[in-house]
Amino acid sequence: MTPEDLSNLEAAQGTEASRLFLTQMIAHHEGAITMAEDEVANGSNPAAVELAKDVVSSQGTEIQAMKTLLADL
Repeated sequence: MTPEDLSNLEAAQGTEASRLFLTQMIAHHEGAITMAEDEVANGSNPAAVELAKDVVSSQGTEIQAMKTLLADL
């Protein structure tokens, strides 16, 4: 999220604020999944790999929920 993105979110109201928030959070979660998938594939600490698997699952579920909310705006 860039400073401009944050500024746009702070200035937005109503449906536009919700749209920006959801769009930015989806991108944030997608980044977390990418990082977690890398840990699953290349990590050496079993606890970190398990945590990364949980992140992939939970963040994926949250992305789907946010996409549904976004579509309903």
